[in-house]
Amino acid sequence: MNLTESIKQKALAIGFDLVGVTGAESIGAAETEMFRKWLEAGYAAEMQYMHKNLEKRVDPAELMEGARSVICVGVDYNPAIRQPLPTPPDSGYYGRIANFALYEDYHSFIKGRLRLLADFINASVGGDSFRFKICVDSVPLAERALAQRAGLGFIGRNHMLINPGLGPQILLGEIVTNLELTCDQPAGGDCNGCDKCIKACPTGALDADGNLDARKCVSYLTTELKGQIPDSLTAKMGTSLFGCDKCMLACPYSERSAGESADTKCKFKFFPQRRWVELTAIAGFDGDRFDKSFADSTIKRLGLERLRRNAKVCLDNLAGD
Repeated sequence: MNLTESIKQKALAIGFDLVGVTGAESIGAAETEMFRKWLEAGYAAEMQYMHKNLEKRVDPAELMEGARSVICVGVDYNPAIRQPLPTPPDSGYYGRIANFALYEDYHSFIKGRLRLLADFINASVGGDSFRFKICVDSVPLAERALAQRAGLGFIGRNHMLINPGLGPQILLGEIVTNLELTCDQPAGGDCNGCDKCIKACPTGALDADGNLDARKCVSYLTTELKGQIPDSLTAKMGTSLFGCDKCMLACPYSERSAGESADTKCKFKFFPQRRWVELTAIAGFDGDRFDKSFADSTIKRLGLERLRRNAKVCLDNLAGD
């Protein structure tokens, strides 16, 4: 068994559902220009970090000197592979948490598993020949484009990576390395003219021309925006307290008989009881209670004040029903 195949088998064994390899060259001039135009149109909203390190974002060799390969991994976070989620309680006012936030903080989980994979690679090659950089979300890297090139799936009209077997609910991570590994073929596939995700978006953040306007995206508004949510959008947010799944849940690729990954199921901590959060209780949270309630969750990154902001929007929407 060659090194690339050994790496892939180890990646699956330690809890990843998908793994593929691509070269460390740039994602390409056409894709880079599309990204530039997206930024220039203001679609990145207040995410100023998206404007920084553009060269590194589109070219892994700029991110790490001497990079030759990128190992791309994916974790399936579709709750259907674990257990049914609770329905909203019959009484009271509750806000909905998006699927990805029903788990322990994925940044820590994926980074930890990638470190295990890096340790395995280091032991396999020996000496000081292995250099690498672990990337998860916060590192400037066009991870969906690289994942597509590594064969993990295709980028759909909802701008998510879609694996035909697993669907669009996939968390990504990468190891950029100086090792010369065997590359996979880019993934094929497309949305076949389907526009269900566009129709499902409550605010029109997805348009027919293929653009995603983060300024309107409920996921951005509830997880990234630092200021107040525009009045023109609040009524369309419904009970979305943190994140939004609607474009992914509308995707036909989500309607699959989930193939369960027992290893991931056991190791990626899942908290289905967090689906619905009592909105009135959030007003009474202090810092300690907030920290304890979401200590191991990506929700903690939001902070208490912005969670209260989101809760007020949800309460206003429920009061208006």
